[in-house]
Amino acid sequence: MKHVVLPLTGLLALSACAATEQEAPVSVRIANATPAVSVTARGETTPVGTANADAADDPAIWRNAADPAQSLIVGTDKKAGLYVYGLDGGTRDFLDAGHVNNVDLKDGVVINGTPGVLVAASDRSDVAHAKVALFRLDTATAKLTAIGKVDGGTGEAYGLCLGRDESGLSAYIVLKDGTIHQIALDTSGATPAGRIVRTLKLSSQAEGCAVDDRTHILYVAEEDVGLWRFDARADGATIPTKIAAADGKNLVMDAEGVAIAPIGEKDGYVLVSSQGDNAYVLYRLRDDAYVGRFRVVDGAIGGSEETDGIELMLGDFGPAYPGGLFVAQDGHNAAAAQNFKLVAWDDIVRALGLPR
Repeated sequence: MKHVVLPLTGLLALSACAATEQEAPVSVRIANATPAVSVTARGETTPVGTANADAADDPAIWRNAADPAQSLIVGTDKKAGLYVYGLDGGTRDFLDAGHVNNVDLKDGVVINGTPGVLVAASDRSDVAHAKVALFRLDTATAKLTAIGKVDGGTGEAYGLCLGRDESGLSAYIVLKDGTIHQIALDTSGATPAGRIVRTLKLSSQAEGCAVDDRTHILYVAEEDVGLWRFDARADGATIPTKIAAADGKNLVMDAEGVAIAPIGEKDGYVLVSSQGDNAYVLYRLRDDAYVGRFRVVDGAIGGSEETDGIELMLGDFGPAYPGGLFVAQDGHNAAAAQNFKLVAWDDIVRALGLPR
């Protein structure tokens, strides 16, 4: 990666440019950005309980392979705790878990001696010291049970994602200043344990992340800068590769949530929330190439705007989502508190003309 030292005047110019882009009306940002195709949501969740605030933030998806229509979504209310929703959008459970920001989950994890679904969330209740809060999701009852917390390092917890390889399960906690700690998790006993095994660094505020377990690549969005990838393995290189810049065209800052659409052994797409112009961007995994952009616009169900977290899982989710499910936080759920919008992956594929 090339490192360039800019004179003070250059740094000030870049700072002014970034400030101008952020302060421009959203209509101007949309007009200046690369055109995006439109899709509509097929479902939405009930609003989070915290009204009149930036509260809903990040979703995670559990797919019920035996009965896909009974799959579940876990979503954060970063002022209050965790929700569990059905695909009908109804609330199945709420757990008062404090200020949890981002969430992810993995199936088939041994929890206190029994395989199950592990849910992990970045806990920012103490802004000086990050924690990873851990929960078991009972998929039969859709209930969450807290099982403990592990240390996430000094600083404010922000983003979080899980990755698994031959060495075990890791949580990647993204601190607000761009520090990323990889934490080796062990939930096999009565009390969960976590150990920071290495630290990665971006230069400014970052949050959204996702891990491709096939290729062991960690993708992280640095909000005012763009999308990066790291080697996700504990013994891997720590220098990131830049995939895309937040250039105001394809990706409009803030670059926020990150999700992966895995196809085949190594291919597919990485998706990023282009929060500044209410859009979502796809890059091809095999060569980092820009693929296209889409927006979730008003239809029978409202669209999504100023999205923080996103999640995507391919596969059968029942009649409404036969090819996969995309979930996006909606920062402007008009006349109600924020919620999450549900979009069929098939609709995105069709709108962008992606190969099937």
